Amino acid sequence: MLKFKKLGLLILIASFVTVYSSEARKRPNTLTITGSTTVLPIAQRAAEEFMESRPKVNISVRGGGSGVGIAALIDGTCDISDASRPIKTKEITTCRSKGINPVGTVIAKDGIAIIVHPSNSVKELSLDQLKAIYAGEISKWSEVGGRTKPIVAISRDVASGTFEVFKKLVLKGDKTKADALMLASNKAVATAVVGAPDAIGYVGIGYLSSDVKSLVIEGVTPTNETVVSGEYKIARPLFMYTDGKPKGLAKEFIDFILSKEGQKIVENVGFVPIK
Repeated sequence: MLKFKKLGLLILIASFVTVYSSEARKRPNTLTITGSTTVLPIAQRAAEEFMESRPKVNISVRGGGSGVGIAALIDGTCDISDASRPIKTKEITTCRSKGINPVGTVIAKDGIAIIVHPSNSVKELSLDQLKAIYAGEISKWSEVGGRTKPIVAISRDVASGTFEVFKKLVLKGDKTKADALMLASNKAVATAVVGAPDAIGYVGIGYLSSDVKSLVIEGVTPTNETVVSGEYKIARPLFMYTDGKPKGLAKEFIDFILSKEGQKIVENVGFVPIK
């Protein structure tokens, strides 16, 4: 009998914790944001400035990848899911099976820059050459005008929205070669390229720095201007997904990012404003 009482007490406590956690997330002055590491710098900077003007507001911002963010939206563990790709059909189906209505708001645009070590003599690639490198059909830099060294291909992992966009726009649905190094964030890719003179990687243009060299693709350099004009082809919108149309604090925060001040933050952290 005592065992059953203890079991009942544990169930009661577990239920209380679950309800408390769920209710804590819904408090009017708290906001949980999870997802894309590409969108992460925008969300972090915007959250800092938003909270400065609203001392009672608490915003938690985490990365993890677009897939992780959308999974959190499905599980009800975040208020806003950051994504650097559109939500997939199968994710929409899962959302609806859980009573979630995913609505995406475009908050910025981004170009996916192809980066190499500054010492690399290669300055430009075509989309066909880039595809061949990541598919394993081109394995040495000498095949594209560089030194006689094997190419070290660095990619994002499969949970990444950047990977999904790269796969669609560059690989055209083909698989990345088996020995490509798959990393979890833009920062990790940039750091790996800095440390490997024969590496090639891809990052959101907000992650470009003097430590890496951005390649010209199809005669076009990735910049805010070429992304807006559509000249740079490896580009995509950046999203914030909510359950239904944004409301409450989530709406206020997204509206702030879409404001003149918020779009200035987008530009300052290296991305492309939509306004």
